[in-house]
Amino acid sequence: MPSSKCGASMHSFQMSQPARLSKAPMHRRLLSPISRLRPILATFFLACASATAADGVAQPISAAQFREDIAFVRAMIARMHPDPGFSTDPPAVHHALDRISHDAPPTLTRDEAWQRLASINPLLADGHFLIGYPDWRKETRAWLAEGGGLFPIEVNIDPDGALYVSATPTRVVSVNGVAAAELVSTLSSMVHGDTARFRANLLGQRWWLYYWKRFGAPEAYELVLEEEGVRRTVTMPARQTLPRILEHEARQPFDLAIGRDGSAVLTVDTFNMADPAPFLAFARDAFARIRAQGVTSLVIDISKNGGGNDAVWLDGLMPYLATQPYRTGSTYRGLARAPAGAPAKAMLGEIATWRQPQSENPLRYAGKTYVRIGPGTYSSAILFANVMQDFGFATLVGAGGAARRTQSGGIRDVVLPHSGLALTLPRFILDPPSGRAPASLLEGDAAGPEN
Repeated sequence: MPSSKCGASMHSFQMSQPARLSKAPMHRRLLSPISRLRPILATFFLACASATAADGVAQPISAAQFREDIAFVRAMIARMHPDPGFSTDPPAVHHALDRISHDAPPTLTRDEAWQRLASINPLLADGHFLIGYPDWRKETRAWLAEGGGLFPIEVNIDPDGALYVSATPTRVVSVNGVAAAELVSTLSSMVHGDTARFRANLLGQRWWLYYWKRFGAPEAYELVLEEEGVRRTVTMPARQTLPRILEHEARQPFDLAIGRDGSAVLTVDTFNMADPAPFLAFARDAFARIRAQGVTSLVIDISKNGGGNDAVWLDGLMPYLATQPYRTGSTYRGLARAPAGAPAKAMLGEIATWRQPQSENPLRYAGKTYVRIGPGTYSSAILFANVMQDFGFATLVGAGGAARRTQSGGIRDVVLPHSGLALTLPRFILDPPSGRAPASLLEGDAAGPEN
């Protein structure tokens, strides 16, 4: 997920002429007058440079400062989110923040502040709406470079909440004497995302991060493992190498495998590419190989694709797949960009840009197409899946039920004045091409082709 220290990360799409959107009623504490926010906002701009000491170590904050951070969160949600009610219950968020404020201890470290504020993440119920760390990737690399360690193994969490060693039938029973079920419950209460299934998948990927930030980083871990009813205890040193998710981000995120039976799998693990040129060249070569080898069944695997830039798939995939005019969504609601300090205007409109198929493209694929999704499919990858499904370009297969077809986007990060944590919010909400379906989850046909 893109982030910036004291700024915004934007994602844009072409819209029709916006109509002004009337403000829906919200809890009064989430819509404070701007005049009451000015001291908080002034503190924010000063704090971007002072949330950490000169040596880069986050400093403890007082309960009063923590409550100012909470007030800042309320203010930013009211000012910057186009419609919090899209994913959450605003009064419930208000009451949760009241409880967190009331229970604040005299002083808090940044991690302690996060542990409390992140408890609203499941309630926010949107992968683009959360309280987290401004740059957890950079922080992780720095921690390891300084000799720190992390949870020693990769794990995944099954639908029943059981913790397993990744890609094995080995269940983790306990860690350092604490039952795995208790650990999963504790850490799940701080994870962001649309649904419990989405959050369980995300927690599995970032278990090492949540464990570190909640329980610390011991030098060794005593694990009780169980396989086929037999338990054993192992002691493992903390890992001092990059976790798999960060290691994979450094690799080429796309690949093509062609079978002898006329089938092919084109894997794209992210659309978040600083330079899309290598992918555009890869895609052209891939579809040339698909044509040359007579592929009749193509699976586009985005099951681990968390999103990125729409232009990557619009320019890199759709020229070879589209057979009729299409658009990326139907209706939208959002907030217009505004000068610093000025309130943003609400917008409501319809996606007016229809993209045309490249009927003369000699590499356009004419065989059967499937798009494989999974609980890690999100953001721009869902927009791609929506387009492929709604316009009949492909059949969705794989594991769905983890994220909404209606997606928020255009995320922006604002740093809390005292703790230095980041509040991430979306700028718009986009309905799928087939029309508004706020509760509809992206689903796949489990009976799709084999790998």
